[in-house]
Amino acid sequence: MDRTPPSRKTARAVEPLDVEVGARIAARRTALGLSQTVLGELVGVSCQQVQKYEGGQNRISAARLHHLALALGLPVEAFFPERPEDAQNAELSLIRLIAETPEGRAMASGFSRIEDQAVRRALTRLVEVLARAA
Repeated sequence: MDRTPPSRKTARAVEPLDVEVGARIAARRTALGLSQTVLGELVGVSCQQVQKYEGGQNRISAARLHHLALALGLPVEAFFPERPEDAQNAELSLIRLIAETPEGRAMASGFSRIEDQAVRRALTRLVEVLARAA
């Protein structure tokens, strides 16, 4: 892990880690089918504040990150990237890829609401066939 101190920047500069943490919050929120408004209500902030957290524009305090982790059902460390020497978590990489596009987020949100296991399997097979044909 890089242990060099961060360079001196203004307090308002966007850090790559802030963006990464925000993206992971957005991915988990979407996977659970929660809106930014609902997540904001769960942790006591506005929808706009959640949007800024997810975009990395606003930093998240330790207490707020703890509340977000509880609301999203994850340990706090799940929002941070692994150390470079650790193997990349393939599942998290897939979630990140899905969450990068509006279509992926919509698909994840819709899929999580399908209760019938047979329908979920059929949809999964359809996506796999379409992906091979592309």
